[in-house]
Amino acid sequence: MERETLDYPVDPEVKSATRERRSSEVPQRREKKRTQFGRNLIILGVLLLLAGAGLYLWLQSRGHVSTDDAQVDGHIAPVSAKISGNVVEVLVSDNQEVKQGQALVRIDPRDYQAKVDQARATLAFAQSQARGASVTVPLIRETTASGTSGAEAQLTGAEAQYEQAKLDYQRASTTDIAWARANVNTAQANHDRAQADLNRMQPLVEKEEISRIQFDSYVAAARVAESELQASKDKLTGATQDAETKKAAMLSAQARVEQARAGVTEARANQQQVNVRTADVVSAEANIGQARAALEAAELNLSYTIIVAPMDGVVTKKSIEVGQIIQPGQGLMVLIPLQDVWVTANFKETQLAEVHSGQRAEVKADLGGKTYPGHVDSIAGATGTRLSLLPPENATGNYVKVVQRIPVKIVLDPIPGGNKTLRPGMNVEATIFTK
Repeated sequence: MERETLDYPVDPEVKSATRERRSSEVPQRREKKRTQFGRNLIILGVLLLLAGAGLYLWLQSRGHVSTDDAQVDGHIAPVSAKISGNVVEVLVSDNQEVKQGQALVRIDPRDYQAKVDQARATLAFAQSQARGASVTVPLIRETTASGTSGAEAQLTGAEAQYEQAKLDYQRASTTDIAWARANVNTAQANHDRAQADLNRMQPLVEKEEISRIQFDSYVAAARVAESELQASKDKLTGATQDAETKKAAMLSAQARVEQARAGVTEARANQQQVNVRTADVVSAEANIGQARAALEAAELNLSYTIIVAPMDGVVTKKSIEVGQIIQPGQGLMVLIPLQDVWVTANFKETQLAEVHSGQRAEVKADLGGKTYPGHVDSIAGATGTRLSLLPPENATGNYVKVVQRIPVKIVLDPIPGGNKTLRPGMNVEATIFTK
């Protein structure tokens, strides 16, 4: 469609103003274009700078992993009492540095010193009893051995006397009596013959067929035979009595044998006193061991009256004052060994693909911003949530996947001049160099 040209008169002044306005708008448009171009160049430069920084950070992130979820860890050693007692002196104050073996608290030692003295006296008494028992054993051994030898000798003599008495009795009861009885029988026969001869001669002498002298000889022979018969009977009686005497002597010798045997048995039984005394020695030595153990326990308890620092560290959370009555196991203070601290850094599970023990690490403290070198010691066996008091239960219908964090232990390299800054519980930023 063609534009229609209106033919109407134009004021010269209007034309002149229009011309001037158009001539002034041209520089303004040119200046505006130059400004827009400069602004675009600045935006492009910023974008290129940001892209370069992003590329640099991306390249840098490929060789390390970092986290600000990291804290300083360390040993927290509670100091407690092993015995009860009255506190007489507190030798340290809060936040004081102490050395291993330095005295921290003193407990009244008088009760424990008395127990040590009592245990020492008990040990001395047990040792004296053991020495007395040891001296008695050899004496009893020699005495009982001598008594046993004497009893055995007496038994041997008694047995010999018994055998002799037995032989004498057997001879007296058999041979001597038989010989005496035979003599009686012979004398009886002689007496009977003499009496018979006398009886035969009696009528003859009355008839005077024999002389009186011959008759008297028969009478004498009869009397001799009678006296010999009586003597033989007396000998038989004596032999019988002698046999009874020998029997009594034999029985007496037998009794002495039994007595001697009893003496030997008693002497041998007395030898058991050696074992008894030896057992007394063993018991006395056991009493020594028991008394010595009691003394060591008493001395150990006495040493506990001085509570010393188990390690170098800083006293923290002191809760003991002079005059308190403390009980065994009661906490008195806490020691923090600042020279043995490490860092527990909780890395995302997606960051640990190339992390392993021994890698170089770096820890930056929030306090002061100082950096401390170290190395990876180990990686925990479970995530932090799994080790928490209430582990999450994912077997529900509302499960949402959350990136978990795994604790990594970073051991610091020795700090020149010692650790003066890092305290357990402080926040740090941990970096592990994987390449």
